[in-house]
Amino acid sequence: MQMIATCGLGLEELLARELTELEVTGIETRRGAVIFRGSWRDCWRANWRLRTANRVLVELGTWPGDDAVSLAKGARELFRRRGRRDTPDVGALLTPERTFAIRATTSQSRITDLRWAALKVKDGLVDGQRDRYRRRSSIERDDPDLSLRLRLHRDRATLSLDTSGESLDHRGYRQVTSAAPVREQLAAACVLASGWDGKGAVYDPMCGSGTLLIEAGFFALGRAPGSLRRQWALEKLPAFDPKTFQKIRNEPLPTPGPDVTLHGCDLSRQAVAATRANLRRAGLEDRAEVRRGDAFSSQAPVPHGLVLINPSYGERLEATPEQWRQIGDLLKQSFRGWRAVVLAGGPTRGKHIGLRPERRWPVMNGPLDSRILVYSLY
Repeated sequence: MQMIATCGLGLEELLARELTELEVTGIETRRGAVIFRGSWRDCWRANWRLRTANRVLVELGTWPGDDAVSLAKGARELFRRRGRRDTPDVGALLTPERTFAIRATTSQSRITDLRWAALKVKDGLVDGQRDRYRRRSSIERDDPDLSLRLRLHRDRATLSLDTSGESLDHRGYRQVTSAAPVREQLAAACVLASGWDGKGAVYDPMCGSGTLLIEAGFFALGRAPGSLRRQWALEKLPAFDPKTFQKIRNEPLPTPGPDVTLHGCDLSRQAVAATRANLRRAGLEDRAEVRRGDAFSSQAPVPHGLVLINPSYGERLEATPEQWRQIGDLLKQSFRGWRAVVLAGGPTRGKHIGLRPERRWPVMNGPLDSRILVYSLY
């Protein structure tokens, strides 16, 4: 089947790398997504393991959709396809006993009204149900059995099945937050983009709610990002096999840093408390040390490791050129021999750090145009 793993802008290359490690086929990057092909088992595994994805969709069909008639007709005809190996049987999936809801997006298309587009596709689907079953499903907006995604792009409609439900950044460990916390997928992207081998320690001198530390700890210890989640939309699907999913959950992941230690610092008492609470929930408290203090007095606890910095900017406080220079001085003076990542946003995006990055990854941090800056401090 053709599937789509969605992600934040700028994370496509990292997500494609993750999918390559899952040994799926047909990998192709798009803006904010990576297309791939695989089985239902690959779909379950992607939901369980992908660190940089927002959700995993299964494509149900695509057709011309430049007006109301074509939108409804294409959706209705999905019920007439049977026996194709590369696409789920929509009629067997969307039986009248199952409720559903449709969310729509549109770009570069004549149709711009999202609710109207979703309504026309809904009309076509329930007509298809009546053709096949002589009855139709109910629409349940809040907690449907099947969550469908309609994408209109250049007057072409693509309908997909959401197998994730809640966005995959809902890991289950962030019980307490600080101001403007970094999303889990972006934190994981910082770790993966760094090229860190998982050895040594991890240090975050501006730890906020501890998300960067936890994502680094999960990577080093071979913990799946979904290990604390309680539910996925895939569990409601007729193809779902609990035994197979449990086998996937029991598959060992690479564990590059079994002895990793996590170190955090923040001036805010609330941030320190939030980090400690979230580390406890993540099962990492026993290998973590978090203190209240000035980031710029930090010292590397061991000769090698990964330092992760998400400075205050944007919705929090704008980092000044002097503060960027202080970050550069901290890295040069206290973390020689380490890998370093700075998530830099705001107008300057870290230009005053005073170090030449090994690589710059353009990303969006919420509404902010940002960069993941990677340094080798050797």
